[in-house]
Amino acid sequence: MPGAKPIYVLNGPNLNLLGTREPHIYGHLTLAEIEAACVARAGQLGRTIVFRQSNVEGELVNWLQEARDQAAAVVLNAGAYTHTSVALHDAIKAIGVPVIETHLSNPMAREEFRHVSLVGQAAKGVIAGFGATSYLLAIEAAALLSQESPP
Repeated sequence: MPGAKPIYVLNGPNLNLLGTREPHIYGHLTLAEIEAACVARAGQLGRTIVFRQSNVEGELVNWLQEARDQAAAVVLNAGAYTHTSVALHDAIKAIGVPVIETHLSNPMAREEFRHVSLVGQAAKGVIAGFGATSYLLAIEAAALLSQESPP
């Protein structure tokens, strides 16, 4: 899709530590390796990626607002903010761009406090529990949803 807007892939707190942080839960791949896989999958779909990570909630909100005009869709792994951030929830609802919540692990199979997703309540859908493959599935969903969205 030449000229198509990119898919934003936004990552929240502690995801910069992937590969070393609790690999029994999050796997051994680094965030850079996940980024490379996302870029490759998007390329196969004729799409491009803007891939970012921040430990700062407000920066994630700013990027979601930027996506309103600059992105075709958003893949969001908000990390722990998934369960606490009304600000991210509200930003998702405000931007009018499809947002796919994604997680490496399955939050529903973990601690009870992870069972509520404020992000998921505002997102188009959720893909979780497939390790790094969750990101690739979310890229595919984002590409399909952005084709359905008005320009």
